[in-house]
Amino acid sequence: MAEDKTITLTLKVWRQKNAEDKGHFEIYKAKDINENMSFLEMLDVINDTLTLNNQTPIAFDHDCREGICGSCGAMVNGVAHGPVSGVTLCQLHMRSFNDGDTVVIEPFRAKSLPVIQDLVIDRTAFDRIIAKGGYISVKTGSAPEANDTPIEKKKADASFDAAACIGCSACVAACPNASASLFVSAKVSHLVLLPQGHAEKKRVVQMVDQMDKEGFGGCSNAYQCQAACPKEIKVENIARMNREYIKEKSIR
Repeated sequence: MAEDKTITLTLKVWRQKNAEDKGHFEIYKAKDINENMSFLEMLDVINDTLTLNNQTPIAFDHDCREGICGSCGAMVNGVAHGPVSGVTLCQLHMRSFNDGDTVVIEPFRAKSLPVIQDLVIDRTAFDRIIAKGGYISVKTGSAPEANDTPIEKKKADASFDAAACIGCSACVAACPNASASLFVSAKVSHLVLLPQGHAEKKRVVQMVDQMDKEGFGGCSNAYQCQAACPKEIKVENIARMNREYIKEKSIR
């Protein structure tokens, strides 16, 4: 059996003590990195070395490390979640890089998602948007029989696809306007397409208005959000959100 290949990289990492600190890049040498490591495992190795040398480890968000939670995320050589499409940062493997590469790592950047420390950003703006309507308040009790509420398959599939959004904020980081339209539209779409979601009549207006209040930019159809999304959420959800917003505004 062939041995795993190892590579050596030069890392240019954004370091920022806190929200008030200006921040700067620091250079680290990542030696003998197993190509089958995930990107976060590689950062773990770097942090172990920094800790042993009595230096402050690199702060970064993570939880499940399975591409589910949406916690991790960073710009890698200017690309949200790195060079491989359809994966989160924790699913990115070091075999995606070549021996001797220089890798620039910095946090997702947006005024509405400020940096807390190093690669960690404050995503509570997303929480406030969800609190305005990203839920179903009807008390349904135990799970109903699946066939009691017939749902057109096309709509069920579209709702399921939109529900895959994990709120990682890569769409905001990739958008030239720092728009959260893809995130908000995914949350709106996965509920508005199902009959159970129709009870929240003011959902789309309240969520979009909160998005604007948080200072996110507007969508100008750059499509960078769709390209950066690790769950490959489609921009057609933004069109649906806009239609629903106009419809609800006209009813009022």
